[in-house]
Amino acid sequence: MRSKVQLIVGVLLGCLLSAAWTSLSHERATAAVESAPAAAHEHAESDNEELAAMYDADQADRRPMMQGDWPTDRWTIGRLLARDVLRQARLMTLYKGGALCTGNDYYHAAMILQHSQRPDGFLLAHEFCVVAIAKGNKRALWLAAATEDRFLMNIKRPQRFGTQYCTVADGPMALYRVEPGVTDALRKELHVPSLAEGKELEAKFQKLYPGKR
Repeated sequence: MRSKVQLIVGVLLGCLLSAAWTSLSHERATAAVESAPAAAHEHAESDNEELAAMYDADQADRRPMMQGDWPTDRWTIGRLLARDVLRQARLMTLYKGGALCTGNDYYHAAMILQHSQRPDGFLLAHEFCVVAIAKGNKRALWLAAATEDRFLMNIKRPQRFGTQYCTVADGPMALYRVEPGVTDALRKELHVPSLAEGKELEAKFQKLYPGKR
């Protein structure tokens, strides 16, 4: 049976993998945004500045892990999780108070909730992505797929797009099981790499987190 600390590490690893995929998707999404009609662009001055700062802090917390600096001690892990919880609580206050307005606002909110630990958080993050996309934020396309996959994984169902990775019994990082209902053509529409590319990335992740030897 895995210890509580091991479970917490698993959560953080999931956050890292989300950030890794997001980094890849940002490159594709940025190109899509730049080629989109001017009317689809967000006006930065109308974005919620507090939420944007929370998003930046969320990403900054994960940047060291992207460089292979994995947190292993209880203190560091606890501090990271505590910051996530505080951001998510403040986000829900802003959301219920009607403070989310722009596509960027909904995208920032979705990314913060993508790092929660509850299926209902992932589901709400997915719904935020739908609104962000409707408001012209192309960066939310990949995140819409990722939030759906993470929701399904956390209710123990196969994912659909192949964005989520996990470890089993302290083994290496591996692509979580994928149901065959989604084609690579549909993945491309949401800026998600093909399933073959996902397997290639799996090998790279296994070098970063090979599990216990």
